[in-house]
Amino acid sequence: MTYPACPQCQSELTYHDGIQFVCPECAHEWLEQDATEADDSLSVNDAHGTPLADGDSVVLIKDLKVKGSSMVIKQGTKVKSIRLQEGDHNIACKIDGSNMDLKSEFVKKA
Repeated sequence: MTYPACPQCQSELTYHDGIQFVCPECAHEWLEQDATEADDSLSVNDAHGTPLADGDSVVLIKDLKVKGSSMVIKQGTKVKSIRLQEGDHNIACKIDGSNMDLKSEFVKKA
């Protein structure tokens, strides 16, 4: 029998404990009903059509100007541990310690 991967760390070593699932690697616990609702979750693809998930690493495929700043994020910058979100800028991440929102059309999965 296979159990769903941990939604927090993506570990496949999860186990069932009563009415919840448990991840032994990060100690995250979630209810069975949350696991079935996660199947209907947000679907985001990178610029090449590859599906993205929370925790993935991506690489920028284009120089991006940061709105409200003179800063430019260079093409080839690797971004780790992304979080998917609703909206036009559907990737939340940290770049150089600053919170950023990116559009998935400007990244590729690393």
